[in-house]
Amino acid sequence: MKSNLPAQLVIFLVFPGSLAFPLLGSAQTTEVTFHRDIEPILQRSCQNCHRSGGAGPMALVTYEEVAPFAGLIEYKTGLRDRAGAMPPWYVEKDIGIQDFKEDVSLNDAEIAAISNWARNGVPRGSPADAPQPLLFDDSIKWTVGEPDLIVQLADITKLAGTPDWWGEIETVPTGMTEDRYIKSVEVVEVNDVDPSRSTGTVGGRYIIHHMLWGTAVMDDAGRLARDFAAPWPIHEVGRNADVFDAGAGRLLKANSVIYSDSVHLHSNGIDTTGHLEIGFRFHDEDYEPQYQNSFIPTGNGVDISIVPNQDKQELHAYGVLRQHTKLISFEPHLHAPGERMCLEAIWGYQIETLSCVGYDHNWVRTYQFEDHATPLLPAGTVLHITGYMNNTDTNANIPDPRNWQGSGNASISNMFLDLGIKVSLSEEQFLEAMEERRQLLGLGRNDHVIGCPLCTVPLVAPASGSD
Repeated sequence: MKSNLPAQLVIFLVFPGSLAFPLLGSAQTTEVTFHRDIEPILQRSCQNCHRSGGAGPMALVTYEEVAPFAGLIEYKTGLRDRAGAMPPWYVEKDIGIQDFKEDVSLNDAEIAAISNWARNGVPRGSPADAPQPLLFDDSIKWTVGEPDLIVQLADITKLAGTPDWWGEIETVPTGMTEDRYIKSVEVVEVNDVDPSRSTGTVGGRYIIHHMLWGTAVMDDAGRLARDFAAPWPIHEVGRNADVFDAGAGRLLKANSVIYSDSVHLHSNGIDTTGHLEIGFRFHDEDYEPQYQNSFIPTGNGVDISIVPNQDKQELHAYGVLRQHTKLISFEPHLHAPGERMCLEAIWGYQIETLSCVGYDHNWVRTYQFEDHATPLLPAGTVLHITGYMNNTDTNANIPDPRNWQGSGNASISNMFLDLGIKVSLSEEQFLEAMEERRQLLGLGRNDHVIGCPLCTVPLVAPASGSD
C-alpha cells in the first residue's frame, strides 16, 4: 500500500543486540510488515509474558498468533501511560526524568507503526526479514539472576468464589547463620494454576495480590524483636524485582525470620494453592555500604477522603528531607480510584517535577532511575506527591462509584504513598556525587538537569576545622 507521506520521516532505531533497522511510524512510504517492523517490537517488550507458559493471556510470538489480536494490540499500546496500557510501563514521556532501568515502553514511532499495521490489513511481509526467534527457559523464574538464598513461605489455598482476605501469615526462618548485605530481592508466586489457562488479567494467574513484609530476629521469649526489624520492598502482582543502589545494600541479619501482618488474597476463579518465594542475591562477604538507606515513605495512609461520583480529585502529601538524599526509584502506591501520581522536588525557589506516572491497580510497578539520572537532592528539599483519583464509572477498577472511600489496606479503601527507595548521603558524599554528575554529563553553569538543583553550582566542601 502506497503512502503519500514524506520519505524523510522514516525513523531508524537500534535495539539491544540487534542491527539498526528502519521502523516505520505513521509517516512512511514503505508498507509496515509483521516480520520486519512489528515482530522486533514484540520480542523486546511483549513476548516475555505473551508466550506459551507466560503470564500474558495470549501468546504473541508467531504471525498466526498475533494477527487476530492486531486491533487489541493497537488499542492497548495506544493507551500509552494510562491504566490497561501494554506493555505495563506508565511513565509519562513529556515531563520529568526519562532515563529508567528496565524500560520496556514503546516510543511514538513504534506505537504509530503498530497502528498502521493493524489498520492496513496486517501484512505478513517476508520471513527473510524476521529476527531470530527468542528462546525462553521456563525453568528460570528470576528476572535479575539466580538468588543466593531462596526462602519459601507456607502454602496458602484460596477457593474459587470466596471473598478477599487480609491478614498475617506465619513467620518463616531465613536460615541465615551470618549477616550479609543484599544487592537485590525478588518475590515470585508459585502455584498450581495451569500456565496454559487463559486469563483476562495477570491477576488471574495468582492469588496473592500483595504482601507487606520485613525481616526481624526473635527475642528470648520467641517474639519478634521489632526494634531490630527491617522493612523490605512490598510484593505486588506484576511488580518487578528490586535492585538496590550498589553503594547501599540492605542488611539481612543472621537468625532472622520473614514476617508479615498484611497479606491480601483474592480468588482467581479456581481453587488454587500457592506460596511466595523470596530470592536474595548477596554482595561479597567483605562488602561494606557507602550510604545509609532511608526507609521513610512520602504519603498519607491515614487521612484520605475520596467522594463518590467525582473525577479529577487530588490528594497531596509533603515530606522534608533531613539529609542529603539520592532517590533510587519512584513507586506510586494507590488503590482502585488512583489513575496517576506526580513527584515534585521543592528547594528554595525552585520547583521541579521529577516524574509523573500513570497507575494501574492490576500492574503495580517500581521505576528505578538510571544511575546518571538519580535525583541528588540537598537537605531541606521538600518532596511533594500529588495523586489523581477517579471515583466514577469511567474507572473500570471501581466496584461502585457511589461509595465514599477512606484510608485502609483493603482494595475498597485507599492508600497514597511513594514507596520509592532513597539513600542518605553525607556532605562529602553529596559533593562528590554532584561533581561526578557534572563530569559525566558535561554540565556548565547555565545548564539545567532535572533532579539535581545544585549540579550546576560548583560547591566547595567546608575547610577542615571551620565552624
